[in-house]
Amino acid sequence: MTTQITFDKILGIVSEKLQAEHEFVQSLDWLVVNRDLNGRTRFIVPETLAKTDHYKMAALGRELAGPLSPHSNPAEQMVITDTNRDAACKGASAHLITGWKNVWLADRLATEGDWASIKPVNEATKRIVFFSIKGGVGRSTAVAATAWSLAQAGKRVLVLDLDLESPGLSSSLLPSEKQPTYGITDWLVEDLVDNGDHVVENMVATSNLSHDGEIYVVPSHGADPGDYVSKLSRVWMPRVISMTERETWSSRLRRLLDDLEARVKPDVVLLDSRAGIDEVAGACVTDLGANLILLFALEGTQTWSGYRILFNHWQRSGNAETIRERLQMVGALIPDTEPAAYSARLREDSYTLFADHLYDDIPSGQDGTEAFHFDIADDTGPHAPWPIRWHRGMTGVRSLHGRLMDIDRNEVDGIFGALIRGVNTWMGEEPQHE
Repeated sequence: MTTQITFDKILGIVSEKLQAEHEFVQSLDWLVVNRDLNGRTRFIVPETLAKTDHYKMAALGRELAGPLSPHSNPAEQMVITDTNRDAACKGASAHLITGWKNVWLADRLATEGDWASIKPVNEATKRIVFFSIKGGVGRSTAVAATAWSLAQAGKRVLVLDLDLESPGLSSSLLPSEKQPTYGITDWLVEDLVDNGDHVVENMVATSNLSHDGEIYVVPSHGADPGDYVSKLSRVWMPRVISMTERETWSSRLRRLLDDLEARVKPDVVLLDSRAGIDEVAGACVTDLGANLILLFALEGTQTWSGYRILFNHWQRSGNAETIRERLQMVGALIPDTEPAAYSARLREDSYTLFADHLYDDIPSGQDGTEAFHFDIADDTGPHAPWPIRWHRGMTGVRSLHGRLMDIDRNEVDGIFGALIRGVNTWMGEEPQHE
């Protein structure tokens, strides 16, 4: 009796078979391993493939149908053809399979957020994403405090609340009477019917927390959320451009961000991402051209298992080198009790994560000058967490606006100093001191 496999075994079985036919596979112009929405797998080959090579591929497909079951197509349908590789991969999350220069995996996903399609960094304006695997780590509070500090230093700061399913950041930066009429969710819905220009003029508000600079806030929703649940169910929709062309929701969001930057002309944009490995977070981290991605972490198994899944995905999809220089770990809510011991454990686990998945290995006898590699004690490495102290007065986002109205720089520096100095250094600014 044949043992049926599970999804995680697919690539291992396929890779083993391809390696057994290495010389033949390597001779092909391209080969796509196509995994459909249900996880069923087949090969796509060039339609110009020679008849003898097509017969050989068909035989290889038939041989794999049994071992891949139930994640295979019928044996006689394991190989199909297409005009070129781009056409074969259209609509899929595609990347080279490790060890090959001509073999691609095309993953057909039910959602657009795949975490592997990483857009180039934005050149026009600095964009910083605040992201966490788990909620409740003080991420939104850190966004507000960072915006406050940058504005105190004379910067024009644009803040977007992209935690659409758990909105609230704007209340920490704006009093209720200053909330704008519309928010990001309104724009995403109206844009579907070419009505985005109607709301964009009324979705940005200026915070009264600004000092020498300005804080421009774009909330998830407007002063009156309206039928928010129904709108939220539509924001992920692609925009229909023509019978054959669609604009993904993340591309629409990127277009909105470009428009807002052109209007506000900020020095820096702070993006508060949704927590977790979901579609919204994926868009924030990989699709918006973020220059710096702050990864918030609490010491514990849940944090590291979640980040390990994400880092492993980048490593497997060949995107580790693309994203790793944009990352920076942030130690969230460092406790008052034994903070040094807690921070040491946080750094150690963070280093292990980066070393296992994103840092280059340095062969014995080499100095590693050109390698992307840091020692555990190196404070300049992205694994070295920028610590944020836990503070009772900074735990409630809703009450944070009043707190920031009266707070002074010394108190902010005592809690968020490392984060703020890190952001200033990254922006090429001298650290601010009273």
